Amino acid sequence: MNQKSYPVHGAGLGLRREIMHSLADPFPSQVNFLEVAPENWIGVGGAYGKSFRSYTEQHDFICHGLSLSIGSPAPLDEAFLHKLKSFLKLHNIRHYSEHLSYCSDEGHLYDLMPIPFTEEAIHYVAKRIRRVQDILEQPVAMENVSYYAAPGKQMEEIEFLNAVLTEADCQLLLDVNNIYVNSINHAYDPYEFLKAIPGERISYIHVAGHFDEAEDLRVDTHGADVIDPVWALLNKSYELFGVIPTLLERDFNIPPIPELIKEVDAIHTIQQRWVPTRDHQNQNHVQRG
Repeated sequence: MNQKSYPVHGAGLGLRREIMHSLADPFPSQVNFLEVAPENWIGVGGAYGKSFRSYTEQHDFICHGLSLSIGSPAPLDEAFLHKLKSFLKLHNIRHYSEHLSYCSDEGHLYDLMPIPFTEEAIHYVAKRIRRVQDILEQPVAMENVSYYAAPGKQMEEIEFLNAVLTEADCQLLLDVNNIYVNSINHAYDPYEFLKAIPGERISYIHVAGHFDEAEDLRVDTHGADVIDPVWALLNKSYELFGVIPTLLERDFNIPPIPELIKEVDAIHTIQQRWVPTRDHQNQNHVQRG
């Protein structure tokens, strides 16, 4: 089992403004950490700012960015990175992650665009990730993203992902739903992809629902319940890499809190399958002795 340390533990939930009040009354004990997009909170004051501050004072937080645009041809927004650095420190944010994609080119594109799977892109993106880590003075995690086209493809997605992680020497936010979505849309084996992931680089996991557009097309929406094949991939992740902190993403069609927490409970249930029992630990100790 993987014994590495993680920035958080257990099961987490994405915090959205529309659930802040209902989530706090009372706060569910099953939620071990929360995640927000820093772009939605940097500079926010008033009632929402106070509410957010009360959350960060009481709970462990991770930030998952939206606008870093690590693969963009435009220069890095270093002014934003310095604001982000102050925000992470102010709220004692335990970790920062972003998408291995881009969303701008001298202007916002309002979607996550795929980075070409090429040698040139590996070097370009890795250099920018290293610069981000230098400015923030901490490791960052890049997320494997869903994509619907692969322009200029010279290698497979897993080769590109692993090469970027190695050259940038960064961590990985493993999104198991994105693996499933991409496996349908691009016709590959999700389990073979998962087995090729460098487990030592995973800092935490995302799990989410998606939309079935067609038999051979899935759209990553975070607007539906997690389906059984995605839960199965999460289970396999724990089998391969040990129990890793896992966050439920739900951005749209958010159900009442009790229903939402059922999926957080499902994460805990799967995690418990892979926690060594005391008897098993004792047996290993005797065998090693």
